[in-house]
Amino acid sequence: MRGLPCYDLEYLPCGFFNHAPSHSYGKSDVLDCRAVKNVEEQMGNRLAGKRVLVTQAEDYMGPATIELFAEEGAQVFADDSDLTEDGRCEALINEHGRIDVLVANLASPNFTGISVTDLADDDWHCTFDMMVHPLHRLCQAVVPQMIERKAGKIVVFGSATALKGMPTVTAYSAARAAQAGYIRSLGVEVARHNIQANLIAQNYVENPVYYPPELREKESFQKSLARQVPLGRLATAREDALFALFLASNESDFFVGQSIAFSGGWTQ
Repeated sequence: MRGLPCYDLEYLPCGFFNHAPSHSYGKSDVLDCRAVKNVEEQMGNRLAGKRVLVTQAEDYMGPATIELFAEEGAQVFADDSDLTEDGRCEALINEHGRIDVLVANLASPNFTGISVTDLADDDWHCTFDMMVHPLHRLCQAVVPQMIERKAGKIVVFGSATALKGMPTVTAYSAARAAQAGYIRSLGVEVARHNIQANLIAQNYVENPVYYPPELREKESFQKSLARQVPLGRLATAREDALFALFLASNESDFFVGQSIAFSGGWTQ
């Protein structure tokens, strides 16, 4: 299985483990060029031969992920069916046979901006029905075949609100935190089968639904962005998809059950 290049100690910089802080590296100190070549050879071919299922393909991070994964050699199955229907998640996995990578891209209902005192029970349950229950059913259906092959990747597009509180998003944050907790436990459970399950805890990513162009052009939004996000900008969908690509590739084989913040520093 190919992963990150393995460097021999003889090719590390001279004095790598004991050099003084003021040491400046010269041409004779740099890493062997073969290591760089190894990385370059993987670009554009990181998912070659892999069969990838992306759910809710037209929403959220679906389009950018599908485009990038296809560029990296994957055979991508893009699904946009209603995953809240009984038996749909199980049927979806069965329809496509072997799935090497599951990308759980689960769109959320618009129940933000609602005070906890005004949040209806139906809205609470709907949030979990759309974001938590399908995640479990998809994983429950795909994990057995991954165990049989002793290989697999599960990548979830989650939210940084699972890591940091915000007012008036209690149902949304609770569902996103449930996703993170689920992946944390699942990741540990399936790791011994060489399956890695991880979640991208994202926020402030370009999205025409959350951040329409007319909003991004407003001075008030730019000022708010500068206050909230240390990087002072939104991430592009491509940047987010590149993170998902890393988690879907062999390069992330040592990541287990992680919810990794992708928020430009908002969670710090």
